[in-house]
Amino acid sequence: MDVSRRGSDVLIEGNIKTIGDFQAIKECIDPMITPKMQLHVIIKNSISMTSSVIGYFTKLVLRDSVNLSLSIEDDDLIGLLDDLGVSQLLHVRKL
Repeated sequence: MDVSRRGSDVLIEGNIKTIGDFQAIKECIDPMITPKMQLHVIIKNSISMTSSVIGYFTKLVLRDSVNLSLSIEDDDLIGLLDDLGVSQLLHVRKL
């Protein structure tokens, strides 16, 4: 998995499947967080997402007041987030 940042956009490429992936995402995003900021995360080529990453994104919205949106390429990952009931909260849309 690779994670990179450009402005308020974060691009994640590859499967999100390890605690190391979670740490890389957190280390990329944490320094840029400010209340009420707009953050757009683009997730390409991932068919999964760890619960720690889902929890982290939820925390950004609920505790840090970040206006987060996720653009996801894989339909199964979109379905997973929908089944977990976080699609609306995380503003999930098809890439």
